[in-house]
Amino acid sequence: MTPGTGLAPRPAAAAPLRLTWVQPEDLVGHELRQAAEDGRDGPEARALGARWRAAGGPPAPTAAGASAAPRPDLRPLAEEILDALAALPSPLAAREPTALDTIVAACPDWPREEPRPPGPPREPDPGLLPRLHAAWLGRAAGCLLGKPVEKLPLHAIRALARATGNWPLADWFTARGVPAALLAAHPWNRRSAATSLAENIDGMPEDDDLNHPLLALLLLARHGRAFSTADLARLWLDELPAGRAFTAERIAYRNLLDGVEPPFTASRRNPFREWIGAQIRADVHGWTHPGDPAGAARQAHRDAVLSHTGNGVYGAMFVAAALATAATGTADAHRALAAGLSVVPPESRLAEAVRHGIALARGTPDFDSVVDRLHTRYGGYHWVHAVPNTAVLAAALTHADGDFSRSVCAAVSGGWDTDSNGATAGSLAGLLAGHPDRLPARWTSPLKNRLASSVPSFDGIGFDTLAALTHTEAVRP
Repeated sequence: MTPGTGLAPRPAAAAPLRLTWVQPEDLVGHELRQAAEDGRDGPEARALGARWRAAGGPPAPTAAGASAAPRPDLRPLAEEILDALAALPSPLAAREPTALDTIVAACPDWPREEPRPPGPPREPDPGLLPRLHAAWLGRAAGCLLGKPVEKLPLHAIRALARATGNWPLADWFTARGVPAALLAAHPWNRRSAATSLAENIDGMPEDDDLNHPLLALLLLARHGRAFSTADLARLWLDELPAGRAFTAERIAYRNLLDGVEPPFTASRRNPFREWIGAQIRADVHGWTHPGDPAGAARQAHRDAVLSHTGNGVYGAMFVAAALATAATGTADAHRALAAGLSVVPPESRLAEAVRHGIALARGTPDFDSVVDRLHTRYGGYHWVHAVPNTAVLAAALTHADGDFSRSVCAAVSGGWDTDSNGATAGSLAGLLAGHPDRLPARWTSPLKNRLASSVPSFDGIGFDTLAALTHTEAVRP
């Protein structure tokens, strides 16, 4: 204590607080990259980029949420440049809209709408509950498989798996037998290594790829299918710890606390608005609309626009529509992917990437070759961007042809956002399997029917209970 004050002494030189994914000086590099991707990289953007570099501004962090060295002195300039870049018009805006009516108008194959009749819950499909149970288990298993190698480059993922004879990938990653030098060169994901390797899995650990489906369940339980984007915003503030939101979700959360209202929460100083975050929130919207991909896509859109625009929104709509089709129990992976494409503007970058991934997977027997070609074509995007990740997801599901193990392993072995892609692949492949007992026990037994979560009311819940809750929302009028 400082004598006479009762207060602890102030440190002589307190280190700046690093708030990852939100500090303006860490966002400029990402916004410059986004400008290059959506065609705003003309003379004005180049001049802004030169001004940033001349001031000593750092480039975009390659994997983490913060630059290597803190530069809070650059914050006023960073805010000015972020706003100036955002004001530049994109030449891709006409073919990559965000407004739902414009998206629907751009999709010539938009699915026939399926209005729900009023009255009591409809007669349920007796196979839907076990399909939903398998989907929850599949999402968890695929996510868990990808967790230890999240953020690692493709060559590192392959090297770690090959060191234990697990390539092509067919089982959980393990550190047993991996040379120490290889682990030192390519360490597992720091947050996940203690809970996601074969030797230490004990139930499903907490992850944002599972937290967000839980929040979607809460959203439907509290507000029904007519929920608004503002309802989701309030739910986040009530139930989602700010520190468990990342990239675009953390920006949107910050914007909400700054008094910004949806949908402007998605665009204000948010260079992550076309990343994969909305896509990992889409499963429940698909699961609860079996046979109604249009309704699933519309619902996913209302969720996505809280934090995303353009291709970030399309990723969510694509996944929701694909899962809605798979949830019928009558479709295969290829029909589900076609339904997903039907709700995405066909001239968008995401639609092109999905078509390209599917075509490569159909014409190339060796999946490693498919992945290599996707990385060559889309490697300029950030590893969390929706475009490359949806391409590798579509390729993995096409190549696996509905097989569960091949689906999750191919999605994870494709690199980029491994846990998110594994989760979505597992969700769809679980639906196609149709029943938990049809999923290989090596994937489901370690989960122990237990999910950890930072969404308080769900921590420790079983996947059978989650399936029942989801089923309730699926049959609700």
